[in-house]
Amino acid sequence: MKKRYSNLDDVQNKKSFNDMRKWMKERRSKVKDLTVQIQQSPTKKINELKENHSKTSFTWIGHSTFLIQMNGVNILTDPVWAKRMGFQKRLTEPGISLKDMPDIDIVVISHGHYDHLDFPTLRKLKGNPHYFVPIGLGEIFSKKGFQRVKEMRWWESTEYQGLTFHFVPAQHWTRRTLSDINTSHWGGWIFQQEQESHYFVGDSGYFRGFKEIGGKFEIDTVLMPIGAYEPEWFMAVSHISPEDSVKAFMELNAKRFIPMHYGAYRLADDTGPEALERLLKEWEKRELPQELLRVLLIGETIFDS
Repeated sequence: MKKRYSNLDDVQNKKSFNDMRKWMKERRSKVKDLTVQIQQSPTKKINELKENHSKTSFTWIGHSTFLIQMNGVNILTDPVWAKRMGFQKRLTEPGISLKDMPDIDIVVISHGHYDHLDFPTLRKLKGNPHYFVPIGLGEIFSKKGFQRVKEMRWWESTEYQGLTFHFVPAQHWTRRTLSDINTSHWGGWIFQQEQESHYFVGDSGYFRGFKEIGGKFEIDTVLMPIGAYEPEWFMAVSHISPEDSVKAFMELNAKRFIPMHYGAYRLADDTGPEALERLLKEWEKRELPQELLRVLLIGETIFDS
């Protein structure tokens, strides 16, 4: 029997058939404006990204996919260029097309859900990347012909060309088939180089792990999910709300907040603009410095000096 993985404190994400029916009934009663979407950046720094071999950069492709460049290494988080997710069409186009991407050195996967692990996308990536994945996912990668795969457990780390990659906890769950629920783990990734650390949260509900992670690492940038939280009675265990994402950011003592996991797919009842509006409102309510929040347009790149 395969091992089943769990959350800290054994927090469960068990929903009944009646819970699903209740959610679907609620969804039918809601009227959402899907005509307004998150905007694309008017300028795409494709050439600069291909020529960058020294500066740290962050480019939001969309959803949870970022191109991160550190120390001349090209890193992709949860690469998904899929045009559909289940029965739903993608709402916003990826910020950079696959053909315009640079060669990829490292791919990190947060967990096995289809909006975070898309094998058709992985087959189209340029370069010959190494894949760092949660424990339990190595078998499916191997079956699909991927060889440069390293499985990792929470708090384990590995090095690549001057960078250290740490796999850290998240509060979530995973499933790809009817029988493989939680047979692989889930988590976030910290990319570290000397005095510089950046944290890709992955997919998570609010949990005590944020305080623990913040106590272990001095985090410069956190790539934090803010979407797929509604209805909160159903989603809160696994998808953090915009308000709780700000609380988590404060507990991490990070220096910059970049929101993600909103606007590309309709995975829950909230919309991308709604998630962003709630984030901005909570930021103002807590009187946090505006320079600590960096909202990216889709396809936008920021370079750190």
